[in-house]
Parts: sequence; C-alpha cells; structure tokens
Amino acid sequence: MEDTLTVFTASKYCNVSSKTIINWVEAGHIKAYKTVGGHRRIKKADLLSFMEHQGIPIPDEKSGEGRKKILVVDDDMIIVESIVQALEEDEFDYEVVSASDGFEAGLQVKHFSPDLLILDIMMPDIKGYEVCKKIKSDPETRNIKIIVLSAYLDDEKFKTMKENGADICFSKPLPLARLKSEVATLLGLK
Repeated sequence: MEDTLTVFTASKYCNVSSKTIINWVEAGHIKAYKTVGGHRRIKKADLLSFMEHQGIPIPDEKSGEGRKKILVVDDDMIIVESIVQALEEDEFDYEVVSASDGFEAGLQVKHFSPDLLILDIMMPDIKGYEVCKKIKSDPETRNIKIIVLSAYLDDEKFKTMKENGADICFSKPLPLARLKSEVATLLGLK
C-alpha cells in the first residue's frame, strides 16, 4: 500500500491543499480511483510523473519513517471508511490499514506491526477479551495500544475489557473528533 496515496498525503508531497489535488484529479491531470466509500486514491508513480511534468519539486523520500501505524478492525465498511478517512486526514499523517474479520486482523497485526489497534469487539469471529489479552501477553505485540469499539457494551463490560488490555473503550456511534484526540494522546503525539 506504500504506493497508494490519499489526497491528503498527495497534497503534502506537492505542498498544496487537498482541494487543489481534488481539482487536479477532477480535471484529469492526475490519475486516481475511488474506494468503495468514495475516497480518492492516487498511485504514487502517477503523482510523481505529474509532479515531474509540472516542474513541482519532489521531496526527499522518508519512506514513512516515524509515521505511526494504525490498524482498524471492523466488519462495517462504512465505519471503517469513516475512521480511516478521519485518521488519514489528520495532521499526524498516520499510515492506516483495515481488516474486516479476525483472521485478517491477526495477519495484519503480525505483518503490518501497528502502533495502535482500533477494534470492534462485536464481530462474529472475534472475542474481544481474548484479542486484547493475546496482544498484551505477547512480547512482540504488548506495546500496541488498543481502542475498543462496541455498540452493545456497558460500563461493567468496558471495565473487563480494560482489565484484559484495552487502553480505551468507546461506544458507537463513534465521536470521531474524540477518537482522533485519544489516538494522538495514546501514540504520544499530544
């Protein structure tokens, strides 16, 4: 996914606003595609080609060094897209990936090595307590921060989730501004 950029990331490369990137895409100057949720994605090679053609200075590559990685796990694609978009457009330029089931989430935890996990624990194949406990008991993953989401948990169940390793618990519907603030705080950026 390193070769696919959000509008926000592309705007940082070109040192222009996100709206300018959208205008260039809509005018056909930059090739892009839309995700299922309607968000534009630009292949890095297409952006670099456009920048070169226009004489826009290409910044030195930092290859994502220092970028915090976030894994969003939820089987509701609308919620995933909302969270991913909110985090990708955040000032901290997170690298965000998503998983829609427990199996994919397990693979992403191993291969993507996220700094933070946003986990909907009311999915058919996920037992939230076990996921939190497993992540926090493994020396390789115990430093991953965990934010738990659920539409059906009460204070007692949230307390149990925290005892099993969740750092923060949120009820749905999700307050995105608060989520972004908590993510930045947990990752030590605020």
